[in-house]
Amino acid sequence: MTFARITGTGSYLPERVLSNADLEKMVDTSDEWITTRTGIRERRIAANGETTGDLAFHAATRALEAAGVKASELDAIVLGTTTPDLIFPSTACLLQSRLGANGCMAFDVNAACCGFMYALGIADKFIRAGQTKKALVVGSETLSRMTDWTDRNTCVLFGDGAGAVVLEADKEPGVLTTLLHADGGYADLLYNPVGVSKGFKEDGRHGNTIMMEGNKVFRVAVRALERLVDETIAAANMHADNVDWLIPHQANLRIIRATAERLQLPMDRVVITVDKHGNTSSGSVPLALDELIRTGKVQRGQNLLLEAFGGGFTWSSAMIRY
Repeated sequence: MTFARITGTGSYLPERVLSNADLEKMVDTSDEWITTRTGIRERRIAANGETTGDLAFHAATRALEAAGVKASELDAIVLGTTTPDLIFPSTACLLQSRLGANGCMAFDVNAACCGFMYALGIADKFIRAGQTKKALVVGSETLSRMTDWTDRNTCVLFGDGAGAVVLEADKEPGVLTTLLHADGGYADLLYNPVGVSKGFKEDGRHGNTIMMEGNKVFRVAVRALERLVDETIAAANMHADNVDWLIPHQANLRIIRATAERLQLPMDRVVITVDKHGNTSSGSVPLALDELIRTGKVQRGQNLLLEAFGGGFTWSSAMIRY
C-alpha cells in the first residue's frame, strides 16, 4: 500500500511587522482589547508589489531544500489561497514556472482558511492512487490586500504569510487520514462581496474587503472543530491520548484552547503562532507545522493533528505520523 509522507517543510513571512501598538494609531482599539479577544500581538504585512506568489515561492524553495527534492522531480503542485496573484493563470502555474517544474500538474484550491488542508487532502489522494510520487503543497495569502484598515473588528485579525510541504510516496504510513467538509449555508457570516461574475465594484455598502460576523463565526467554529476532532481520531483508528501534537489553524487563541481541551492535550503540545502571525488563512497551518519541525521538538513516529476552519464555511483536518 502506498502512503504520502511529509519529507520537507518551509515557510516565509514578509519583513514588515504590524504590531497592536501600530494599530492603536490607525483605529479605535488597544493592545489589551486585541490580545484578550484573539491572542494576537503582531502580524506580517506584504510589501508593495509583494504577491501571494512571491511568498509561496520562498516557502516552496525552503520546503524543497529541506526534502532534498529538485523542482523538476515534482509531479504536482497544489496551492491553497483566496488571494491569487491573478484571476488566471493560477498562482500554482506561476509558481511552477518560477521553480522550474514545468510540465507537472499545477492548480489552485480556494477553500478560504482551509485552502492548505484541502490541497493536502487532494495531493494525498493522488499519491495514494499511484498517479503522483512527489507533490508540493502550499498555503499562501496576502490578506492585507482585502482588509479594511478602518474596521477595528476585522483589521486586527489578519496577516500575510506562506507555508509549504513536500509529500512523497512511501510504503510507511505518513498522512493517515484527511477529512474535508463544507456548508455553504453559512456563507453570509464570512465572505468577500466582490468577484468576477458579480462584479468588482462596490455595492454601496462595502468594497473588496472581508465581511465577518465574528461572534457567530466563533460559535460555529468551536462546535464544528469539536466534532471534527472526534471524527479525525476515529478515522485514524486512534484514541485522543494517541495525539502527540495539535497544529491548529491560527485564527483565535480561544478557539485553539477549546480544541485542545477537547483533546485533553496540554498547551505545551499545541503549536501557537497566532500571537506573532495573526490569521494568515491558508498559510497558517503550514507556517505552524514548519515552526514545530524546525524547533526540533517533534520526534519521528509522533502523531500530529492538523485542523482548520474558514469561510464557506469549510472545516478540515489531517492526522499525520511524522
